[in-house]
Amino acid sequence: MEDREFDLCMDRMKRGDKTALKEIYEAYAGYIFHLIKGVLQSHENAEDVTSDFFIKLWDIADRYTPGGGHRAYLGRIAHNMAIDFLRANKKEILYDGCDDDEQDGFEQLLDMQSNRGDTTANEVISDISMKEMLALLKPAEREVIHLKIVGEMTFEEISKMLGQPMGTVTWRYREAIKKLRRCGFDA
Repeated sequence: MEDREFDLCMDRMKRGDKTALKEIYEAYAGYIFHLIKGVLQSHENAEDVTSDFFIKLWDIADRYTPGGGHRAYLGRIAHNMAIDFLRANKKEILYDGCDDDEQDGFEQLLDMQSNRGDTTANEVISDISMKEMLALLKPAEREVIHLKIVGEMTFEEISKMLGQPMGTVTWRYREAIKKLRRCGFDA
């Protein structure tokens, strides 16, 4: 969904059009779920918070200001809701492994990076498990990698969502990629 189309949906939601919310849901439910799950590390909790996300989006539609990049806007709300959930439930953000969604994201990146048709990426996947690769990264690096690969966000969107300078975000991404390359990941 393009920014203009999203802005129009939000405008329709302000006027009480529930089909606009349905359009946004259909376009972004998976994206929001993956972002939230990346923070919560729990499928069930991520489903609950994702449902709450779309209720909240409906409730705050009248406060939306067009033109700021809707993916970062959605990501920031989802991220904040996930953090709020952790605080409310007195849990910590744990990054102690790779779930299926993260593995799918890394495999997707490897597929995109290896359009040459060779099997190097598949050999790397079979030689080094995703858990071992992710264990090399700091939590902040994992978050940026997750948002960039699984969330398919730009560095600018990640920067806005996390409230961090774009230089910090790109530095963390580069550092993570360097670590992954040292164990055979070809990015």
